[in-house]
Amino acid sequence: MSREHRPAATLHIDWTLCDGRGLCTELLPERLARDEWGYPLARDGSGGDVPLATSQLEAARDAVALCPRLALTLRKD
Repeated sequence: MSREHRPAATLHIDWTLCDGRGLCTELLPERLARDEWGYPLARDGSGGDVPLATSQLEAARDAVALCPRLALTLRKD
């Protein structure tokens, strides 16, 4: 994979900690949607590890910092 197509980081969702409040989906609407119970889902179907572009890192950092259940982790790729 070429460097320009590699994600800048990955947002990991720990669904065992998440209670579906949806703050992360509001901060990253282009990457996350909500299921019928309010839990975040990657829009691209990537599961619990959501690849992020550099332009999405600030919003992802905010989502991690503001998650009330500490269910999000930002991993550098």
